[in-house]
Amino acid sequence: MVRKVIYLRNGLIFLAMLIFFSVSSCEKKGVKDEEVQRDLADILADGKLVAVTDYNATSYFIYKGEPMGYQYDMLRDLATYLGVKLEIVTENDIDKSFEMLRKGEVDIIASSLAITAQRKEEVDFTLPHGETSQVLVQRIPDENGAPAIQKPLELSGRLVYVQKSSAGAQRLKNLSDEIGGGITVVELPNYDADKLIELVATGEIDYAVCDQSVALVKSNYYKNINIDVQIGFPQKTAWAVRKTSVELRKKVDTWLEGYLKTAHYRNIELKYFAQERFNRRASSDYFFIYTGKISPWDEYFKKYSQGIDWDWRLLASLVYQESRFRHDVTSHRGASGLMQLMPQTAEYFGVDSTVGPVKQIEVGVKYIKWLEDRFAAYDIPKDEMVKFVLASYNAGIGHIIDARNLARKHGRNPNVWDNNVEYFIRNKSQFANDPVVRHGRLKGVETTNYVKEIMERYQHYKNIIGE
Repeated sequence: MVRKVIYLRNGLIFLAMLIFFSVSSCEKKGVKDEEVQRDLADILADGKLVAVTDYNATSYFIYKGEPMGYQYDMLRDLATYLGVKLEIVTENDIDKSFEMLRKGEVDIIASSLAITAQRKEEVDFTLPHGETSQVLVQRIPDENGAPAIQKPLELSGRLVYVQKSSAGAQRLKNLSDEIGGGITVVELPNYDADKLIELVATGEIDYAVCDQSVALVKSNYYKNINIDVQIGFPQKTAWAVRKTSVELRKKVDTWLEGYLKTAHYRNIELKYFAQERFNRRASSDYFFIYTGKISPWDEYFKKYSQGIDWDWRLLASLVYQESRFRHDVTSHRGASGLMQLMPQTAEYFGVDSTVGPVKQIEVGVKYIKWLEDRFAAYDIPKDEMVKFVLASYNAGIGHIIDARNLARKHGRNPNVWDNNVEYFIRNKSQFANDPVVRHGRLKGVETTNYVKEIMERYQHYKNIIGE
């Protein structure tokens, strides 16, 4: 263990040196790009808000197959208020988030950014939605250990790790200057507070500085850390937009002014920052950020998805939609198991409702392949094919064939789902008497929502879960 810790420390220090010299070189050579002119009117016209946020144990994560998080919940509510779709980009490197904002790749940085004078020169902040302080994270010494640090001055001569370009990094540098130097500040990109606290708790580093709000939650999970020493004064936290996005900032501020006073928002805070709720998530085998698993069946999703050339995360999203990963459930219509196979479908593939969960996945994938084969002759693009298969899995292939025929008859593309075949599925009951409709009426909204929700969840899985 000692040898491992030494190697890690040496590696982190070497990485930090490389980062320092590369950043210094870029600062000398780089020229700031002209800021993008994109504001509220453009977002409304596109019908889409693009936000970058960090993925960690509070902001945005996957828990038991479901996307969740403090920033995520707030962003969904904001998108609903604006009447647009939400697209999330994940990035834990603060500098890269600011770069994406400047280049117009995202519309808003939705993280708990400490409001600093330096950052205010580059971006406009929304109304603050929180407050935090920077704290020192250190291990509680054992009986034979050195005494814990009691005040910031004692950090002189110490090696302290912090997330690159964070408020904590700037505060540590200022503190080092104030005490006449001596603090070695190691800034790490892509090491957020969660990871830094874990490194301290496991003994791989001795000291880190991070936001108190995160440290408070984590201190109930890691019982061997001390977070009592504050490094500096409390700071307001907020989201950030480009300085050219004046109307967007005004709109977000108007929303926040009322939103932050609601019981709904207070419930969101409790949901993600109440220690008992965090501990419940952290103790689960399916808190992905800690365990790398979203369900008991991940290995079988990976295995059987290869037979249909699907991303396993897409198959997982379908199964979550069908059964919430429960293998022993039966619907009111008689569909059973992880894949919610109807009795006649299960019988066609030679099984019944008594088969085990692995067999359920195997047979469900065979059914997906059967559906794909039915569409093979239509020359449907691969990305579109997925939506046709999902819709057929929900409603039955006959209804989807009807909708394709309606699309062709009414001048729409029968090989494209969104705003084409999807329109006729959603409104199928209105066309029940059309001669090309052979499979009757359908509550099509259920099917279109089914496809939409699976694809949206799949995107969240891709944001957070590696292939």
